[in-house]
Amino acid sequence: MSLLENTERRERTLWRGGRVASPTHRDATALLTDGDRIAWIGEGADAPAADRTVDLDGALVTPAFVDSHVHLTGTGASLTGLHLAGLPSAAAVLDRVAAFAAALPADAIVLAHGWDETAWDDPAPPSAAALDRAAGGRLAYLSRTCGHIGVAGPRLLAEQPGLAALDGFDPSGLLTRAAHRAARATVNAAIPVAQRLDTARAGLAHAASLGIAALAEMAIPADADPLAEAEFSGLVALGKEPGNPGVYGWWGELGAAEKARDLGAHGAGGDLSADGSLGARTAFLRTPYADEDTFGAEYLTADDVAAHLRAAHRAGLSAAFHAIGDGAIANVLGGLDAVERELGLDAIRHARHRIEHAELLDAGLIARMVHHGVHASVQPAFDAAWGGPGGMYAARLGRDRALAANPLSRLAGVGVPLAFGSDSPVTALDPWGGVRAAVRHWNPVSRLPMAAAFTAATRGGWRALGIDDAGSLVPNTRANFTVWDLTGGRLPDLSDPGVPDPVCLRTVADGTLVHERA
Repeated sequence: MSLLENTERRERTLWRGGRVASPTHRDATALLTDGDRIAWIGEGADAPAADRTVDLDGALVTPAFVDSHVHLTGTGASLTGLHLAGLPSAAAVLDRVAAFAAALPADAIVLAHGWDETAWDDPAPPSAAALDRAAGGRLAYLSRTCGHIGVAGPRLLAEQPGLAALDGFDPSGLLTRAAHRAARATVNAAIPVAQRLDTARAGLAHAASLGIAALAEMAIPADADPLAEAEFSGLVALGKEPGNPGVYGWWGELGAAEKARDLGAHGAGGDLSADGSLGARTAFLRTPYADEDTFGAEYLTADDVAAHLRAAHRAGLSAAFHAIGDGAIANVLGGLDAVERELGLDAIRHARHRIEHAELLDAGLIARMVHHGVHASVQPAFDAAWGGPGGMYAARLGRDRALAANPLSRLAGVGVPLAFGSDSPVTALDPWGGVRAAVRHWNPVSRLPMAAAFTAATRGGWRALGIDDAGSLVPNTRANFTVWDLTGGRLPDLSDPGVPDPVCLRTVADGTLVHERA
């Protein structure tokens, strides 16, 4: 018996009766999938034979979205558990915590995310004592929306006296930098891996319902959480299960490229932080913040970046770095400069290294990104949430620097490849919202055309992963597409604030239906 005869035959599905957004078949009304590949595109009357047929009922078929920066377990928790986004005051945060904790066993933990003081009349965060009362004395930690600062309850501070020796510790319970990461990881360590993965499944199901066929998971390991490695491998495995979007994992540990590869990572780094966040005033800047005499936090030097790049190249993995401030971005690019001679520019460009966030850039930094072939994995929703002349960025940076942040059109205009993500749960999974934010950037000169923004949210994510046979509806590519409730045959013009987001009817990931609207 031949190998071909011994191989299970793949199902051929004909999707017909709609509008297929294909660059090679402008009038296509149908496509044929053969297993996980697109085998044919054209007019329905000319379609080849198939095992089954799906009627598209006039709907529009486009490439599926890719969310290029997520935290799946946190995303699931924001959907199924305690989430603090959008609350108007510290008192409202504490009320939400108290209502949630009242239904918990006495030995439960309270771990929540999402408070944001920038729009509060009184910007003071909840105090540790008030958190203790709201949580009923339970082990508790509340992380700010940026994920770089949090409030620890007194019990956590008492049970973990080692936190006091870490950078960023404050006896008030408001923790930043290393103390914040250790405190959050300590609380997280009490959650079993199976429970984390169940939570992540909710995030994956929600992503599929939004037309997302793949996500880049950004793991942030910490010594205080010994289960982080098992969780990470489990998340990658979830992405291989039929019925789920794909999960491409990035392991954010400095210099640990071989470990990343052994854990099933797609890349080395990701949310490997060269700095912190603007909200926490820990993004590393070359000029001080406008509202505090600090340059932020320099977590990685150019030498650190260079060492990580060498390890990634030895392991055959791409590297990625979290860098928001211009000082941090300069350090990442300095590391690339340092290894260019020994690794070779062609090898560096071929690796498709990434900068996550890349918010504060000038022409010189952008030119160096072009030189090294660096992809920018960006979150347009950040600008929508915190940009503009009266937003949090303006408070932290001043009006001019705030309006210059997230320069999407400048990046795209000189050839920096863009990939869009949400950083969920920092901002919600919302791919159309990200596209809308890009075409309606607070600064008109930074706006992208609709087609360019949609490409960054779809094909751009695949390119940033080093996967070139996905993200466009043409034959002999991976079958990742979404069916939308649009019958006009074209994308909506989201530059018009009155145009609603399309509704996802079906999502197909690698040829498998992962969502169908009831």
